[in-house]
Amino acid sequence: MALIGRMNCLQVVKHTDFGLYLDGGADGEILLPKRYIPKDSPSEVEDWLNVFIYLDSDDKLIATTEKPKVQVGEFASLKVVDINRVGLFLNWGLPKDLLLPHSEEKRPLQVGDYCVVYVFVDKRSKRITATARLDRYLDKLPPTYKVGQEVDLLVVEATDMGFKAIINGQHWGLIHKNELFKFLRSGMQEKGYIREVRADGKISLSLQPVGQDAATGLGEQIIAKLREHHGTLPLSDKSSPEAISALLSVSKGNFKKAIGGLYKQGRIVIHADRIELADD
Repeated sequence: MALIGRMNCLQVVKHTDFGLYLDGGADGEILLPKRYIPKDSPSEVEDWLNVFIYLDSDDKLIATTEKPKVQVGEFASLKVVDINRVGLFLNWGLPKDLLLPHSEEKRPLQVGDYCVVYVFVDKRSKRITATARLDRYLDKLPPTYKVGQEVDLLVVEATDMGFKAIINGQHWGLIHKNELFKFLRSGMQEKGYIREVRADGKISLSLQPVGQDAATGLGEQIIAKLREHHGTLPLSDKSSPEAISALLSVSKGNFKKAIGGLYKQGRIVIHADRIELADD
């Protein structure tokens, strides 16, 4: 049986003037229209092709060799391209847009807006559908992350405390305001690090490595930058977060910890308006 809304490896069973038919198992033969027949890989009878399976405008199974921006079981940020009484339609990279029913909206959206959604197959209609109500698809399993672990993040929304993000497509996490040193917006994909996993399961995130190794690494980065600038940088513990981020791409908190460590080691001198390499 072919998996709707996913990439499948299916065998060619028939050639026609308008395309190929693929073996969909219990779903029968599935058409791959002629325009999607690959020119750079074998497509004769009994060859195997990687195709995406979805429903066409008549709700019949159809295949394409194009890969959409998101598959069933995944999260993505997609653009609203049309709205009608049924719902919103999102551009997911295929000719037939993806439906986000009005009942699955979390906030009012307009054409041109982007929205982070989860994609699933509706049990009643069998149609591939999007939802902006993400909570029901996250935090199903206890988090097993380790502090300092590198993870993939999908930024979802700003809150009073920072930015909510989806961790590895499985859990909610929060990037606190004091961890922000760069511009973020909904839909951005970032590398992140686990800062803390609380007893209640809530997870704090960082956009920079955390722990002693990270502090050591940042200290060496600062020393290298000082040497590039003839031993002086126009930064101190009084500098703005923006100035620190512009020069070193780190948060002010981590910068202060790093230069504090370098000062204690006798490697730098901290002035009111700058830091300097210490005399050997």
